[in-house]
Amino acid sequence: MIPDPANALRLARETLDIEAEAISGLKARLNNGFARAVDMMLAVKGRVVVMGMGKSGHIGRKIAATLASTGTPAMFVHPAEASHGDLGMIKSVDLVLAVSNSGESEELTSILPVLKRQGVPLIAITGGAASTLARHADVTIDSGVDREACPLNLAPTASTTAQLALGDALAVVLLDARGFRAEDFARSHPGGALGRRLLTHVSDVMRRGDQLPRVTPSTPFTALMREMSAKGLGAAAVVDEDDRVLGIFTDGDLRRLVEKGADLRLSSAGDVMHPRPLTIRDDALAAEAASLMELHRVTSVLVIDANERLCGAVNSNDLMRAKVI
Repeated sequence: MIPDPANALRLARETLDIEAEAISGLKARLNNGFARAVDMMLAVKGRVVVMGMGKSGHIGRKIAATLASTGTPAMFVHPAEASHGDLGMIKSVDLVLAVSNSGESEELTSILPVLKRQGVPLIAITGGAASTLARHADVTIDSGVDREACPLNLAPTASTTAQLALGDALAVVLLDARGFRAEDFARSHPGGALGRRLLTHVSDVMRRGDQLPRVTPSTPFTALMREMSAKGLGAAAVVDEDDRVLGIFTDGDLRRLVEKGADLRLSSAGDVMHPRPLTIRDDALAAEAASLMELHRVTSVLVIDANERLCGAVNSNDLMRAKVI
């Protein structure tokens, strides 16, 4: 049956309102228990082991992933599998973060005595303040909601949203306490766009050696053009005898000279070069080179080393191949 558009929008808006109210309600109930949970997670010498059944388990997997990517070593262990051998993954140096709306999930509560005998600290995220899970926990974080967004008040909706928000709150407080930086995040995400932007340096993508078009100021114009054509950069660096950059000549410079009707046959590289060109250090981030090109509306930039000698060149195509831009 095709739903009535007006009714569909009404239900969708009600769902968002209920879930927003659920998250907003958590703020007033945050107390020193949350702060103690943070202290415990900071102090743990092993890993934070997140556990949960059903929909809470799905939320637990996301919490574990968020913690692990923001500086807190974490993993998810399924409670049902734990009672069939996976408890061996959990050591006394670890900490368990158990997620359960009711706090009475049988698969979870059945392993709580074992965890206590091992001396594993236990933090609970639950809506059941008087539940079995809450009674066993060293610290309980209240995730209770007044109602689910489900019209039948049955399907976990607002309750799982609340659990997810509390997991994110823990991760954010922990990363702040650890002094976690964007560079640290990138090291956990080397395959992502952010990782490439924060981990890729100019030296990783630049052209160097025989790929680098370079001439001296006395190089005849015809030889300059052959060097540019052979290297395919669309530009050539003009350097002195110590490889210090004096200037650059680009395809754009050639076009402008031709438009002016200049006689270039007897010119040298020093006559036609653009002096004091843009340069960037080889240890700079490739993303900085991209920003420099965008700011000055150029497609290539020369690269210098710590001694300010020419060591490479990079253009926009090099950055695109490296997926920096």
